[in-house]
Amino acid sequence: MNESYNEAHENWLTKVAAAEESIPLIGRLYREHNVVTSVFGRQLVNQSAIEVVKAHRWARRIADGELDLSDTLAALRIAEELGIHDTSLDVGVLAAGAAASDQSFVEFARTALAALDVTQPNQPQDIVLYGFGRIGRLLARILIAHHGAGLGMRLRAIVVRNSGPSDLTKRASLLRRDSVHGAFDGTIEVDEEASVIIANGTRIQVIYSNDPASVDYTEHGIENAIIVDNTGRWRDEEGLSLHLQAEGTSRVVLTAPGKGDLPNVVFGINDEAITPDAKIVTAASCTTNAITPVLQVINERYGIEYGHVETVHSYTNDQNLIDNYHKGDRRGRSAALNMVLTETGAAKAVAKALPELAGKLTGNAIRVPTPDVSMAILNLTLNEEIDRDTINNVMRQESLTGDLSSQIDYIDSPEVVSTDFVGNNRAGIVDGLATIATGRHLVMYVWYDNEFGYSSQVIRVLEKMSKQKA
Repeated sequence: MNESYNEAHENWLTKVAAAEESIPLIGRLYREHNVVTSVFGRQLVNQSAIEVVKAHRWARRIADGELDLSDTLAALRIAEELGIHDTSLDVGVLAAGAAASDQSFVEFARTALAALDVTQPNQPQDIVLYGFGRIGRLLARILIAHHGAGLGMRLRAIVVRNSGPSDLTKRASLLRRDSVHGAFDGTIEVDEEASVIIANGTRIQVIYSNDPASVDYTEHGIENAIIVDNTGRWRDEEGLSLHLQAEGTSRVVLTAPGKGDLPNVVFGINDEAITPDAKIVTAASCTTNAITPVLQVINERYGIEYGHVETVHSYTNDQNLIDNYHKGDRRGRSAALNMVLTETGAAKAVAKALPELAGKLTGNAIRVPTPDVSMAILNLTLNEEIDRDTINNVMRQESLTGDLSSQIDYIDSPEVVSTDFVGNNRAGIVDGLATIATGRHLVMYVWYDNEFGYSSQVIRVLEKMSKQKA
């Protein structure tokens, strides 16, 4: 009994020691080379030794077992030796690749890292957030966390309406504290005189304006900025073009579905629409981003004849806290007390990213009294018969090493609930244990953090637009 106890404790201490040894390497790669290290998309930058161990332990949920921290140490040393920069280093993906090859982990990692494309120009890209609500503040957190050597995307300013004498302090406080996503990881200072928020050394100019076209960003040293409009106030080309009339701007991203002929981009699916000539790009909706990658995998493998998407969605700021007038049907009733049946355009919006599914999907949504994390239930009739284990394995493999591994996550735990997915950076997470497959009929449950997962997709859009890696 005592020997078993001691062995377990020694094993734990060995893991912690390896994690502690890896942290300086992770930090140097991040600060000096703009390399973001992760385990199957879960970032290791600025994490404690315990969090690093947990990330390696968590990998058993989708890989064949717990990741070996000694392999991570080896990969980090190789990355530093080779001088890789301006990229992401996912040791989980490396481990999965090595397991599928006939090479040792070290041999595979050296070959894979040496082949990385490091031609990205070391020219920073200025980013401005127009609006600073739920999505705006999460985008700020991600951009600040990925600032690294300052050679990638740089958050330079936020533009908001002035709400009074304490506006700056209150906005800094909302960035510092979040009831859903927790405290900001770092330090935040406020320079009232300069109207600046300094977060982990990132100097963010706070600009007050009600008119996108009237802002002169060059007065603040900002040039060729990408404006991220997360207000939702303007959703067509005419309205969003107002941003391009401002001095110091170059392109615009809308964090909502666009209207008219604007490209609605689900990153990983149709991001080829982000051409140098595309001055305005929209990032679709959180639900469209969550379901489209999963639907593409299913459609490519089996063909979708038709289907229905039912979204169980956390309430949003658009709803009333208590019963009151609302121009939308049913949304006037208390969001905190009711399940509210409403419509969603996500099913139809899928066709903008996957034209082959046009007219094949219907959709509805139920708003529920939770603040974050939603679920999409895909009820599909396929062209071919399917079995549960096969489709689950397809999704699991896609989440590990597929082209959509940044968009699709997979889980098969019998104990997970919605709060377990807060902060997940994938567009959607397939719940394998809930999958139902009978003949040509498939029901698949897809969780998604409708705030952080969606914000991560917006970041990927920005990365491609700016030819940078956040």
